[in-house]
Amino acid sequence: MHIPQKETTEIPLLTFQEALDAANTPNPDYDIEKWLYAPNFYSEYRYILGTRGKNPLICVGINPSTARPDALDNTLKSVERIALGNSFDSFLMFNVYAQRATNPDDMEKTYNPALHRENLEAFRYALSIGQHPAVWAAWGAIIEKRDYLPSCLLDFLSVGKEFGARWFCAGKCSKRGHPHHPLYLRKDEKLRPFDAEAYLHTLGETL
Repeated sequence: MHIPQKETTEIPLLTFQEALDAANTPNPDYDIEKWLYAPNFYSEYRYILGTRGKNPLICVGINPSTARPDALDNTLKSVERIALGNSFDSFLMFNVYAQRATNPDDMEKTYNPALHRENLEAFRYALSIGQHPAVWAAWGAIIEKRDYLPSCLLDFLSVGKEFGARWFCAGKCSKRGHPHHPLYLRKDEKLRPFDAEAYLHTLGETL
């Protein structure tokens, strides 16, 4: 379990570029040729965790939990299976909000603009890796936990447009239209197109 010890405004934050530079530096704890982990140490926040490749599937959840290189949780194991089963050579786990919290109810009540800004930079980087970036919407109903989450997601949609991102979902969407969380999906589940803009518009009307 990861329970946040402080508000993210009370801790020093690496910029994403600083975190990326460190992630590209040899680390005795894991193989940097295989893993992309930014920041490259366990902290109160995480921008990206995934494997390196030329055609990654970018999975977007709500917020990170305890996973790290060579110690994936069940959610990340499922993400990797779905990515490889849909002809991607790697996966990148990204989140709408970068604060670690195993229970989303423990997320901070007010978002940190600096953390969000650097998280946007992380998303830009993830989108820049492949020629035709594919983004898997996989946050489930947890997006309703905090008022700031839909607004954060809207920013990611805008950035995605700059890169021509294609959005997908997997499994059945909820009655309210939320895309399925990666857990409890069949290992051979296939991705299908997801209209993220229409979803956000409907979400804004119902919240």
